[in-house]
Amino acid sequence: MPELSHRRRLLVLAICCMSLLIVSLDNTVLNVALPAMQRELHADTAGLQWAIDAYTLVLASLLMLAGSTADRIGRKRVFMAGLVVFTLGSLLCSLAPDLQSLVAFRAVQAVGGSMLNPVAMSIITNTFTDPRERARAIGVWGAVVGISMAAGPLVGGLLVESVGWRSIFWVNLPVGLAALLLTLRFVPESRAPKARRPDPLGQLMVIALFGSLTYAIIEAPTAGPATVVPFAVVAFAALLSLLVYEPRRAEPLIDLRFFRSAPFSGATVIAVGAFAALGGFLFLSTLYLQNVRGLSALHAGLWMLPMAVPTFLCAPLAGRLVAARGPRLPLLVAGCAMTASGVLFAAFEAETSNVTLFLGYVLFGVGFGCVNAPVTNTAVSGMPRAQAGVAAAVASTSRQLGQTLGVAVVGAVLAAGVGSSSYRDVFVAAARPGWWILAGCGLAVLVLGVLTTGPWARRTAERAAERLRSAEVREAAGVGSSS
Repeated sequence: MPELSHRRRLLVLAICCMSLLIVSLDNTVLNVALPAMQRELHADTAGLQWAIDAYTLVLASLLMLAGSTADRIGRKRVFMAGLVVFTLGSLLCSLAPDLQSLVAFRAVQAVGGSMLNPVAMSIITNTFTDPRERARAIGVWGAVVGISMAAGPLVGGLLVESVGWRSIFWVNLPVGLAALLLTLRFVPESRAPKARRPDPLGQLMVIALFGSLTYAIIEAPTAGPATVVPFAVVAFAALLSLLVYEPRRAEPLIDLRFFRSAPFSGATVIAVGAFAALGGFLFLSTLYLQNVRGLSALHAGLWMLPMAVPTFLCAPLAGRLVAARGPRLPLLVAGCAMTASGVLFAAFEAETSNVTLFLGYVLFGVGFGCVNAPVTNTAVSGMPRAQAGVAAAVASTSRQLGQTLGVAVVGAVLAAGVGSSSYRDVFVAAARPGWWILAGCGLAVLVLGVLTTGPWARRTAERAAERLRSAEVREAAGVGSSS
């Protein structure tokens, strides 16, 4: 890809951030609309989980395929296709006549979304080649998540109260069309020097793993062992098959050599933990504020600002810290703040007081705001630029898998605790195990942030990157990889 002017690079960053905005906004807006959707579509807790997880599950399953396909046939081409499908899926969601149709159309949205974020990150990585400039660009990218969190609950609350929950999907239409036209005009095409062959068997294993695991978790509180256990067995078998099959391929869907880098492996697990905490946090908070406190969608959205604003403010700061001092400090702050937030709710019932509720939301916002930039930067830094799409897709898959599992696990725990009672009567007690799970996710971020950012971890990253580069040289020379 030719070197672009500074202004053009910033424009490319802005266009890529537009795609992140509609994908992130879609999730935060949807959470505020859950109670309204529950009433109109007569959905139970599992139905609400599927309304969220149908999207994140399909997204997680297809992200690596989209990343490698973009590296192969052209990142701009795949990115534009994603914008078209995502915008069309949003329109279909707004017209859904029942819960089953909404879940299906959310899956269509996700097919488009899978072609947006990892491909956009790959475009950014290949546009901003200077490491410090790239880290700052990723900080801006992370700030967009904060913007979506700040704007999502307010926009969602206003739309749900004034027009209805279906209007939350209309927001994506003008932004998606604008991003499509700007991409066509200003984003240059790029692709990996050597095309990677498709891996259909690996892709089927990923879908089987994620889909079976999520189904088993969500349905566990209501379905019997005869229904749940077979799906759990399929998930385990798919995982073992991936671990055996993928290393034997010259060009696998999931290049397990990436995981020889301790920082990359740590960033992957941290992303799962942090986004599991986010998914569970939003799910519990939305249902509590509207179904227990009885707040309107707009007032519930306002109550989410103490979490959203710190996320928005801390994301670019974390990007600058990563550029100047590396990922350790932002990860330590993230882990401490998210753990403290979870403990505040789990041990001290922070929901029951406005002061502690506010403090718990602020702590979570600070923690989550600090985690995104170091995770993204670690995932793509040091890896060969030719595989930027695959590396970015692994990081994005980790986020979506984490959010899927967070909603599935916390929702299942909540459903088991509530049983046939009303939310208002038992919610705080039923949600307590869920908050302990979120505290555990924060603790995992803290511990892995310490373990995977030191000198030993950096040495493993250098060795992994060197092996990948050597393999690329041998493959380019026709020798093939021996790994």
